Amino acid sequence: MKAAIIESVGKAVVGEVPDPTPGPRDVVVEVAACGLCGTDLHILQGEFAPTLPVVPGHEFAGVVVERGSEVRDLAPGDRVAVDPSLHCHECRHCRDGRGNLCERWAAIGVTTAGGAAQYALAPAANCVRLPDHVRTQDAALIEPLSCAVRGYDVLRTRLASRVLIYGSGTMGLMMLELAKRTGAASVEVIDLNAERLATARKLGVSGAAANADELDRPGGWDVVIDATGNAAAIQDGLGRVAKAGTFLQFGVADYATRVTIDPYRIYNQEITITGSMAVLHSYERAAELFAAGVLDPDVFISDRMPLADYPAALDHFASGAGRKTVVVP
Repeated sequence: MKAAIIESVGKAVVGEVPDPTPGPRDVVVEVAACGLCGTDLHILQGEFAPTLPVVPGHEFAGVVVERGSEVRDLAPGDRVAVDPSLHCHECRHCRDGRGNLCERWAAIGVTTAGGAAQYALAPAANCVRLPDHVRTQDAALIEPLSCAVRGYDVLRTRLASRVLIYGSGTMGLMMLELAKRTGAASVEVIDLNAERLATARKLGVSGAAANADELDRPGGWDVVIDATGNAAAIQDGLGRVAKAGTFLQFGVADYATRVTIDPYRIYNQEITITGSMAVLHSYERAAELFAAGVLDPDVFISDRMPLADYPAALDHFASGAGRKTVVVP
């Protein structure tokens, strides 16, 4: 079958790989769409994936075409979205219900072959059936939405919080939509990309600017979310947290990224700094929110490109153009 392959650091190609064969509790999914993500760029840089080559693609949905001998709840023809999480279920963190921190953490499209291919292998337990009104080619958005839901689980925000989000790419916009639905008093967005800020305004924000100084919030924000992974944005955001506020590191930074904190201020003002890692007990809830219309796919998906153009799609995504780019086998 045809698949995208990250062969080595900095090199992505499209080639032929063997068709997947399901184990007893696996299914083979004919991929309808696979989203590109910042994680894919990190893999291209030689981060996250333990070994290369690997077939990327951890945001995907499609149709079941084959199932293993012990699969009972799915059948060929079922349309599904796939949670890429692969936990060992044996380590301390898995036993404690925190599989996203698994000592042997793995994920489809990161450590094993993923959905940037004609067909992908997945545990049946990781598949969520799609209702009739959800388009399969849009459901690749469910995985990033499940990460955003996890982020809000970590935040546990109070009603009427003042929220500031750095970044209005796909993830920042998803955090925006969830902020509005979790009772924020105001939601403001910072981004240097004027086109992306325009999308944030279209979705409805209290304020949008290229710099937080342009926003009238002298006391800071109760919740500051970084959805960029950019050192400058993170550093600025840490200084914008109000007393008793929370800073959430949601964007994925490069391994080498470093920022400076002010320990006395954190102590004196009771500031919380926390992080959110991938998906945890949030995928099915994200699928329900998606089916209920929490996101407009036609706003969030800006580019649909053929799998054959995967390297060009990566370049397009890396350039900051558009919002969510998906590849279609």
